[in-house]
Amino acid sequence: MKQFITGGAGFIGSNYVRYILNNTDDEVTVFDALTYAGNLSTMRDVETNSRYKFVKGNICDSAAVSDAMKGHDAVVHFAAESHVDRSISGSEDFIHTNCFGTNTVIDAARKLEVNRVLHIGTDEVYGSVEVGSSLETDPLEPRSPYSASKASSDHFVRAYHDTYQMDCVISNCSNNYGSFHFPEKLIPLSINNIKNNLPIPIYGKGENVRDWLWVEDHARAIEVIFNGAKPGDTYNIGGHNEWTNIDLIHLLCKIMDEKLGREAGSSAKLITYVTDRAGHDLRYAIDSSKLQNELGWKPSLQFEEGLAKTVDWYLQNEDWLNNVTSGNYQNYYAKQYDHR
Repeated sequence: MKQFITGGAGFIGSNYVRYILNNTDDEVTVFDALTYAGNLSTMRDVETNSRYKFVKGNICDSAAVSDAMKGHDAVVHFAAESHVDRSISGSEDFIHTNCFGTNTVIDAARKLEVNRVLHIGTDEVYGSVEVGSSLETDPLEPRSPYSASKASSDHFVRAYHDTYQMDCVISNCSNNYGSFHFPEKLIPLSINNIKNNLPIPIYGKGENVRDWLWVEDHARAIEVIFNGAKPGDTYNIGGHNEWTNIDLIHLLCKIMDEKLGREAGSSAKLITYVTDRAGHDLRYAIDSSKLQNELGWKPSLQFEEGLAKTVDWYLQNEDWLNNVTSGNYQNYYAKQYDHR
């Protein structure tokens, strides 16, 4: 099978690409605009694979999308603006990419009669959950510009399934963590700051709760859904690991002290409480029992083990982290492709 993967140079997309190339015989084409979060150096270990191809392009460019998508059997749609803070300071890019861009991708798939479209969504579309966990049948109640744009994209995908009888599937995942995560997000930002003895910013009192999903477990879940879901289906993908932000950071500080040979409690002194984010949802929680019961997937790692593995990866890949934080990673495309 030939998979067309939008946003495949991003954090989750690149881990999925690597999983497919290492565990199947499928061919993949990564279609990515290489905005600030797209990092082609992340694909260095697979770029010589004969089943891998990269095309630079924007999902809002219908001609470019259609041209690159021709000849593919399926689309896995990761491409999205994904940082809540950025959406609060300016929502236009989120509306353009996540709403208009998603429509462009699925409309190209419709015209080209692509067999399957799998749209990668987020648990944030369900809104803050005080008690219990969100089911796939629950209403979407987004509360930030980011989650509103992602809820809109979910609606577009469902509408194309209902209107055109397209084989469209949606997955909604909880917070991901693991290797190649852009260091604006909580875990990689905190690892980098601890390593460099910089403050660890914590919103409010750190009481916000998130469920954490190891990105490699997520990649495996996507492949399971890709192969097993019925047209029009939706699956939640959760890590079954709920943590308050402050408890997570204390665990991370403990692990970092051990890995760096520092005195116990040293890293925790870097914790700095900052003004809470506007409209900060208290808790996200999703019920992924449908995925487990129907398709047999479950997470392989508990959070403590996965976080330790994640810390090891960042400490062993300091060049990657330094290239991202310095901005040098943005030159990788020019070095690898502009001369071709």
